[in-house]
Amino acid sequence: MRALVFTGPGKAEVWRVPEPEAAAGQVVIEVERVGICGTDVELFTGAMSYLRTGRSSYPLRPGHEWAGTVVAAGPGADPAWIGRRVTGDTMVACGQCRRCRGGRHHVCARMREIGIADGLPGALAERIAFPVAYLKPLPDDMDATAGAMVEPGGNALRAVEAAAVAPGERLLVLGTGTIGLLAAMFARARGAEVHLLGLHPEALIGDLGFDHGWTRDTLPALAWDGVIDATTGAGMPALALALVEPGRRIVHIGLSSTPSTIDTRDMVLKDVTAVGILGASAGLEGAVTAYAKKDVDPRPLVAATVTLEEISGVLAGRRPPRAGPGPKIHVDPRRDQDTRPRR
Repeated sequence: MRALVFTGPGKAEVWRVPEPEAAAGQVVIEVERVGICGTDVELFTGAMSYLRTGRSSYPLRPGHEWAGTVVAAGPGADPAWIGRRVTGDTMVACGQCRRCRGGRHHVCARMREIGIADGLPGALAERIAFPVAYLKPLPDDMDATAGAMVEPGGNALRAVEAAAVAPGERLLVLGTGTIGLLAAMFARARGAEVHLLGLHPEALIGDLGFDHGWTRDTLPALAWDGVIDATTGAGMPALALALVEPGRRIVHIGLSSTPSTIDTRDMVLKDVTAVGILGASAGLEGAVTAYAKKDVDPRPLVAATVTLEEISGVLAGRRPPRAGPGPKIHVDPRRDQDTRPRR
């Protein structure tokens, strides 16, 4: 079968690799759609910290935002999964340690990340093998585009829940990328007054029905009951702390390439709670539910769907021809470069 492989910094190739086989407790999934995110870009460019610590290495098979259909079940896996449409948790843990038993499997010391860390090939391929313990079923009427947005949606939902902003209160989201926009959509669905700060906030937020988009220069002096930092700017965590109301919360879900610093004296004297968000695990089911109920529709964020052969250009920063304004690019691994479906 065909699969995308990162062979070194700035190098991506489509390889013919062996078909996956379902081991004990696993299923095989035909992949219908995969999202490209900032982590994939960092793995492609070589900027990802895991490449320096040895957690990841080349050659690497990426892809962790995905949706597909189960086509085979291995020993110990319920054959009723066959034919089900699914997505899955990126964080695959040991299941036995203190953290796993305490509901924190996403920070298990032996946790593996599909398509990111060594050991679990990613979903940018025609098919993948995946453990049933980490599958998440999708409604039959949820299309592949929405299904592949469950993973980023789970991250965004966790950030909104961590911000603890009640209906009618005011939330400021720093960043208008995929996670920032999804966080804004989930917060709006829960009744918050949502404001977004970005470099060019007018590019998409009006189409999404948001009335409050600002830049650093135009941001009004309002009371912010919660602030989510979904940017990669090293100075943004300090800005979030400066803006948030005393006694409230700032949530950090973006990562900068250089260290971010804040003055903890300001945090203490404002009695602010800071929360870091890693992974979508605890938010996956909530994201599926919100999409199924149409409370949140993530599909307008997807600008284009490309083939495996076209990904290198996307990862290098080139937008596909005729791409829409959204920040997310999807891949259909079933298609050749001429876009005809493969059989």
